[in-house]
Amino acid sequence: MGRPTEIGNTPEIKKKHENYALQRLRLTGITHFYSSEFYGEHMSVALGAVNRIVDHARQTIPISATTIRQNPFAFREYLHPFVYRDLVTNVVFLGAPSTGKTTMAARLGQEYNTAWMPEYGREYWEKYQINRRLSLEQLVEIAEEHLRREETMLYDANRFLFTDTNALTTYIFSLSYHNKVAPRLVELANLAAARYDLVFVCDTDIPYENTWDRSGETNRLIMQKQIISDLILRKILFFRLRGDFETRTRYVKSILEKYRKYENLLNFLYPTNEIK
Repeated sequence: MGRPTEIGNTPEIKKKHENYALQRLRLTGITHFYSSEFYGEHMSVALGAVNRIVDHARQTIPISATTIRQNPFAFREYLHPFVYRDLVTNVVFLGAPSTGKTTMAARLGQEYNTAWMPEYGREYWEKYQINRRLSLEQLVEIAEEHLRREETMLYDANRFLFTDTNALTTYIFSLSYHNKVAPRLVELANLAAARYDLVFVCDTDIPYENTWDRSGETNRLIMQKQIISDLILRKILFFRLRGDFETRTRYVKSILEKYRKYENLLNFLYPTNEIK
C-alpha cells in the first residue's frame, strides 16, 4: 500500500489515509490525536483516540505543514534544527589535493544559492603545521572542528550543502603522515561513511597546482588511489568527476536533478564512475 497523496474531505480520501495509518504504519495504542486540521476528527475516531484540535485558526503559530513543505528554507524557524538538517541533502567532494574539490563546492554553492563548507584542514594546517606535518592529536582536532562547523552550516543551507572533504580524507592523511590513525579519528571516519547523501570523487585529470603546501604530483596519485580504495572497502557509493569544471558541474547538476532524499535508490544511484 503506497502512501496516499490525495488531500480532501471526501469519504474515499479519508478512508485511504485511515487505512494507511492502521495497516501500513500499524499505529496502535494512540490515546490522543493532536492536529489543527479537519482530519483530526476522523483520524482520532479511526485510532480510537481523543481528538485534540490545536490553534485551528493559526493565530498562535501562523504556519502550516503544507506551507513549510513548499519552502522549508524560508520557514525553517518553525522546524527544530534536527528536523531541518535532515531535509538538507549533504553533498561531499572527496579527492587528493589539487583535484578541484574546493572549486566544485564553492561553484555549486553559488549555482544553487546555498551554503558550502570549506575544508577546515587547510585552514588549520596553514596555522599550526611544523615542517609540513601535524600530530595525530591535531588531525583529530581537524576532524572534530570540521564536523562542528558543518553541522552549523546545515541549518543555513537551502536544499543542499556542498562540503569540501570530510573525516575520511583526514583519516587518509593520518595514514600518510604516521602510518596509523588515532582511535577518535577512526570513529569520526566511520561516522562520515554514513553521513553524506551523495559522494563525488574529483579525479586527477586536471593540471596539478604545485604550491608550497603540497607534496607533489606523485603523492597526489598515490593518495587518490588510497581514497578510492577506502571508499570501496567501506562500500560507499560514489560518482567520479572528470573533465573540466564545466563538464563536472553539469554532471553533478544532472545527479541532483534526479535525486530525492529518503526515496528508494534509483538506478542512477548505482554509479558506473564514468561521465557519459
